[in-house]
Amino acid sequence: MSVSSESNGKRVGFFTDTSVCIGCKACEVACKEWNMVPEDGLDFTSMSFDNSGGLSADTWRHVAFIEQREPLGFQEPGVGRPGAVDLGMPSFELPGAAAGADERGEFRWLMSSDVCKHCTSAACLDVCPTGALFRTEFDTVVVQEDICNGCGYCVPACPYGVIDRREDDGRAWKCTLCYDRLGDGLEPACAKACPTDSIQFGDLDELRERAEKRVEDLHEAGVSSARLYGEDPSNGVDGAGAFFLLLDEPEVYGLPPDPVVTTRDLPSMWGHAGVAAAALLVGVAATFAGRR
Repeated sequence: MSVSSESNGKRVGFFTDTSVCIGCKACEVACKEWNMVPEDGLDFTSMSFDNSGGLSADTWRHVAFIEQREPLGFQEPGVGRPGAVDLGMPSFELPGAAAGADERGEFRWLMSSDVCKHCTSAACLDVCPTGALFRTEFDTVVVQEDICNGCGYCVPACPYGVIDRREDDGRAWKCTLCYDRLGDGLEPACAKACPTDSIQFGDLDELRERAEKRVEDLHEAGVSSARLYGEDPSNGVDGAGAFFLLLDEPEVYGLPPDPVVTTRDLPSMWGHAGVAAAALLVGVAATFAGRR
């Protein structure tokens, strides 16, 4: 999908349908290649097929691998999707297909490509003292690395733990939603590279309608665990610019169940601090007046 260089008042973003993610990590590779993100995650963790571990200054897209010892039930890959696309890969027999039903263990893989949420109420923007973080005409949040002074205030401010500082220069880095590509009418690199259309890019309102219809289709197909995460404009961050269809609780995917913008209470905190400071000054004045 292409996007006009002018936002026309419409917000763009991501809808990630984890039910069709195959864990190929094409999005991770495309993100790194286009944005020239340094390599990382080349160490064998011995705990998972996931070699990047999570989002960081050097991983702006992260595909999680979650193996669960649970029955598949009625869950079928690609339920309600168009026919399979021939990728030219060699065919092989499915693992365990030759074994009897009693000999096979029941398990499923949950895979999800995580990314910066580009929050409507972005705490990272609120706390940045230099203006390095800004909101674009596409309503996305971008870091200007040439203005970032490496203070790190944005790191603990993010309720999702997305933004991170790079070790070699100390500056903050995260997904830009390929701001440079949007300006040229191109979709982000990760969405362009996704072979199953798990990552969908476009007008945010249209994506929400599409996501709701997808959940309905999955529920009708017997996948009762399907639910949306981050799509609600009235949630703790006033809606995310990148939301997800999940097949289990958010915590299973390493996502906070009820994220809240961390700067929400700043106005009242400053108000209480002002009252306390005023009371202190009155007390000091009264002390000096009494001595006189």
